[in-house]
Amino acid sequence: MAFTGKATYTAGAALPEIAEDVSDLVALASPHETPLLDALGDPARAARSTVHEWLEDTLLPNTDKINDSTYSNPLTDTQFVVLNAARFRVGDQIKVDVSAEVMLVTAVDTGTNTLTVVRGYGGTTAAALANNQNLQILGNAALEGDSADAARFNARTRKTNYTQIFTSTVEVSGSELAVKQIGVADEVDYQKQQRLRELLRDLENCVINGRSPAANPEGSASVRRSMKGIVGFVTTNKFIPGAGGFPSDAFLTEDSLNLALREIWKSASGQVDLIVVNGRDKRRINEFVGANQRFSPDDKTFAKVIGTYESDFGVCRIALSRWVPSGTVMLLDSGRVEVMPLAGRSFHYKPLGATGDRESGQVIGEYTLELRSENAHGVITGLTV
Repeated sequence: MAFTGKATYTAGAALPEIAEDVSDLVALASPHETPLLDALGDPARAARSTVHEWLEDTLLPNTDKINDSTYSNPLTDTQFVVLNAARFRVGDQIKVDVSAEVMLVTAVDTGTNTLTVVRGYGGTTAAALANNQNLQILGNAALEGDSADAARFNARTRKTNYTQIFTSTVEVSGSELAVKQIGVADEVDYQKQQRLRELLRDLENCVINGRSPAANPEGSASVRRSMKGIVGFVTTNKFIPGAGGFPSDAFLTEDSLNLALREIWKSASGQVDLIVVNGRDKRRINEFVGANQRFSPDDKTFAKVIGTYESDFGVCRIALSRWVPSGTVMLLDSGRVEVMPLAGRSFHYKPLGATGDRESGQVIGEYTLELRSENAHGVITGLTV
């Protein structure tokens, strides 16, 4: 027979007679992870000024290019023009990187950027010279007892970035503090945690994508000081599909990734050990092993995830960050990257003066990015979104 007694549904749709059943937990639905900051770890030191600078130095270059397209005979001509004759000295052994011929420099004219050489030095076979060929300086052979050459050196350079202030306000009324909360023991502490998560998320985003003002980057009463991020710093090794000999593949491939790693390795003394990508390009990296995977009937798990990529040019951790722009892959030497606070200004809570029936404060932090030797890093950009 049908039930005719008292039931929960007889109270109506709002169930006013029944105590609420609310889980004593608050679920955080928004993404807030900071994988790049986690991978870089804590900085070794703090910044001491809002204008943060560091010194960089380089060795004298041992490469150049031929800048001459007029030859009477490219197999035998002993004079040709280069881009930077000041890089060469009499006694240098040089060679074009695509041939086995070694040449000996016998005269250098820095006014016309012209070298005079002995062709086929040491019994090597002469090869035709051509414009825009890469030249390698193998080393200099000094004469015994000769006078010292003029000293040569590079001036150290200063690199600059600026600190950026991150703030978020917390304000809770006296009544809100007095009532019993579901899932929250202290509303002010909870708001502090939420605002800190947001600021850490924003810090990672700015470390990757931030830009400094074009004018008055040090800031003013009307100009907000902001840091330059990694994408803005990297200029030497910026790879675009189809440009400068880089593969024209619309998507990230293993060939294009290895070419980028090789070019970075050629231009700097370090090596890339951290690859930071968004979700789509992480899937592309996972596909590198797809054709080589094998599974047996007894396998219970199908896995196609790469957390470390080992190439001829280094072992790289893969960091998946939501904040890397679509179509961009960052290749970093993590030992040359630091995200540092201004001294005494790492994220902290600062109470504000009471101006009414409320508790107010700010979560504040001031940080900057130090990216040393920008040519030790690289960015692949312009991949199809």
